Amino acid sequence: MPNAELRIWGVTGLPEIQPGNDLAEAIVRALPPRSIEPGSVFVIAQKIVSKSEGRLVELDEVEPSPPAREWAAQYHRDPRMIEVVLREARRIVRMDRGVLIVETRQGFICANGGVDASNAPKGTVVLLPEDADDSARRLRDALERRLDRRVAVIISDTFGRPWRQGLTNVALGVAGLSPFIDYRGQIDFYGRPLQATVLAVADELAAAAELVMGKTLGIPVAVVEGFRYELAAGSGLDLIRPPEEDLFR
Repeated sequence: MPNAELRIWGVTGLPEIQPGNDLAEAIVRALPPRSIEPGSVFVIAQKIVSKSEGRLVELDEVEPSPPAREWAAQYHRDPRMIEVVLREARRIVRMDRGVLIVETRQGFICANGGVDASNAPKGTVVLLPEDADDSARRLRDALERRLDRRVAVIISDTFGRPWRQGLTNVALGVAGLSPFIDYRGQIDFYGRPLQATVLAVADELAAAAELVMGKTLGIPVAVVEGFRYELAAGSGLDLIRPPEEDLFR
């Protein structure tokens, strides 16, 4: 299903999200007086999802462990922050030159285990959602009830990439569409069958949406219109390469 044209626009005017807030209701209230196209994809920043779910940690309440203190002192980091990262980690992937990359309990491999102090109240860090796919499903259901039309939801976050400079947004949670477009078996322009082309379309949509969301604009939600997709349950965890296929683990 070709997508000759997409429209991506940011949802402005959302209030500061607090633990326990009805995030879907806040998003709907902030929507402009225009009709949401059926099939629109809502890309929602992980940070406001985590805030609404109470995934916040007060650093003053954290007692760093000896390993956290040792590593923090070596690289002039806050040992409380390092302790929170270690608590969120399933395993440490790399801990070198001031960079701490871990595999989170959810299975994501990222710097600082997704623990972030940016756009958070002073003295507080924000954790990743416990289950981003479940968060996406609940938000999708709530948005569909309020808007009375089919939509999809992607919960996005900013990740670094090995072998490439710069950051990009990726999909942590997905609901309502497959995170992939599978071109295997289709014929290319020269008549050859494609054998390995599976696009991570949920990541592509998350990255495209970031262009209107920004990091300092206060726009944590974007709407993608015109993207054609088939209804599917979707899962962000499907985007994680299985260990048996990982040549670099």
